[in-house]
Amino acid sequence: MNWKRECFSALSAENMFDDMKHRNRFKELLYCYGDYPFFTRGLCKCMYMSAMDEEHFCMILEILSRMSISKEETLDEMRSNGELLAEEQHDAEYYVYLLSNAFLDDEPFVLADDVELPSSVSHVIRRALQASEIIDRI
Repeated sequence: MNWKRECFSALSAENMFDDMKHRNRFKELLYCYGDYPFFTRGLCKCMYMSAMDEEHFCMILEILSRMSISKEETLDEMRSNGELLAEEQHDAEYYVYLLSNAFLDDEPFVLADDVELPSSVSHVIRRALQASEIIDRI
């Protein structure tokens, strides 16, 4: 079984998709961009997280499309976009972009104990960290 299929199967087996839309968006990203030179486990984790809703899915799809057209081989452009987007956030969404950047940098993500997040953002971060552990085991 190839890595993409194994990754998708492992996340499915652990019931990591919130709904069919999340599942289908992630599958589309993984199968469209999983063979590009810029693809990494960190990017896969970002794909999982961005596929949770339509807005973030469209954002990552636009970035990945641009990267594939310009034949990028690294995630430098995506990382730069992540930094800019994080700086623009004045709410809990900031932490979602910090997590994305941690994934891209293959660094641990630590949320300070005093940070209070809305349940929707907390859910995204918690599920993305769970998916990250599964992806790392593949």
